[in-house]
Amino acid sequence: MRQGVSGRWWLLAVLVAAVLGAGLVGTLPAERVLIVEDIHTGEQYLSEPVDNESIVALEYTHSVEKSRVYDRYHVEGTTLVNTRMEFESYGWGLPARVNVTNVNGTLVYAPEEPITELEELLVSPGRVANHTLIIDGTRHDLVAVSDARDVRLHIERRSLIERIL
Repeated sequence: MRQGVSGRWWLLAVLVAAVLGAGLVGTLPAERVLIVEDIHTGEQYLSEPVDNESIVALEYTHSVEKSRVYDRYHVEGTTLVNTRMEFESYGWGLPARVNVTNVNGTLVYAPEEPITELEELLVSPGRVANHTLIIDGTRHDLVAVSDARDVRLHIERRSLIERIL
């Protein structure tokens, strides 16, 4: 009889520890993750952790001008804030009527206020444009990752449980 009572106490202790552990995990802050997914199917191609102020950039070759374009964003919550553009010549889709600075032949547009703020960024990676996604300095070949399929970039918050599963 004594063994049955101690066994129940042990089981109760395990259950209490599990409940407390689950409660503790639930209170941990959610991690921000940059997701790159197929626009049409939702298939996830890339998932990288980011923090507030992480730098996310797109670098590509302008399809008409055949020159480098660099769009820089920083993460603010679940928003991508476009703060800087660099390009080597004016072309379709590039800012032509704003004040730019010429830095060693590169035109830099870095206004005090954000250029734009986005909850999602839609990109059509191209083999000619050779789109590269840069996350905190780490380069990802967006064309290879997506097989040149249209993608949606966005930030999600994921709990520890979601990351484990």
